[in-house]
Amino acid sequence: MALVDNKGKVIRELADSKLAESDNYNLPKTELVRVKSADGLFDLPMTITYPVNFDPTKKYPVLVSVYGGPNAGTVYDSWKPTGNTTTWWANEGLIQVAMDNRSSGHFGKLGMNYIHRQMGKYEIEDYMQCARYLKQQAFIDSSRLCITGGSFGGYITFMALTYGAQEFSHGIASSAVTDWKLYDTHYTERFMDTPDENPEGYRQTAVLTYADKYKGTLRIIHGAMDDNVHMQNTIQVIDKFQDLGKHFEFMIYPGERHGISGRKGAHNRMETYRFIYQYLLRKPMPNDFMRL
Repeated sequence: MALVDNKGKVIRELADSKLAESDNYNLPKTELVRVKSADGLFDLPMTITYPVNFDPTKKYPVLVSVYGGPNAGTVYDSWKPTGNTTTWWANEGLIQVAMDNRSSGHFGKLGMNYIHRQMGKYEIEDYMQCARYLKQQAFIDSSRLCITGGSFGGYITFMALTYGAQEFSHGIASSAVTDWKLYDTHYTERFMDTPDENPEGYRQTAVLTYADKYKGTLRIIHGAMDDNVHMQNTIQVIDKFQDLGKHFEFMIYPGERHGISGRKGAHNRMETYRFIYQYLLRKPMPNDFMRL
């Protein structure tokens, strides 16, 4: 924390969150990078948290966490404490990434303009561009590039494994919108207008439109009593995947709503960890993880 004048000159440092004891801990390093969007108009922000004892000559799996909704960024140029889960995965050799698209709020109305009547199109294009950047790094194992998110992030994950399947290999989608016609009007229509006014926009942004492109391994999660994103969103896509003979994982949580908590939440976490160990880390999950 510092006192700075209006020209950016530091007058006095008031406090520093880094203590002398901080050097006693081998914490993972997080780096903020910017990725040029495919159309060259935006510098998309991304944070990369590297494994502890990172070796740039090795290949590492990647777990990308996204939300992606309008004016709802997750990447900021600020320090935040390293959580226990982040530290655990860093010690296990997993690269962890967060990234934002042009409509995340970082670029104001200019970025938001692009999603009018086509919410989802530019967002997934931006995330695909970020994935391309990652795969250009020598230390990334592109066969183990997993994206995960819930709600709008679940929608992005579905799109990543269908529309953007050439860039992502795995996904974990929770409580996902899959068709904006199935979501509530007060949110959707401020960006998309009505389905009657914008049928092509709704078609272009629906997961079903790209279901035949699905490949990789997708874990799908939904609460049976979700009254925010109705489970119909998930059901219509798995119905299509089944008809197409696609392989995927699906877990339904009876009685759970948009947030899965309690014993069901513990089960969901364990199954998610199992997925990460099996497909990304490619080793058995520790026995301690089995204890709910």
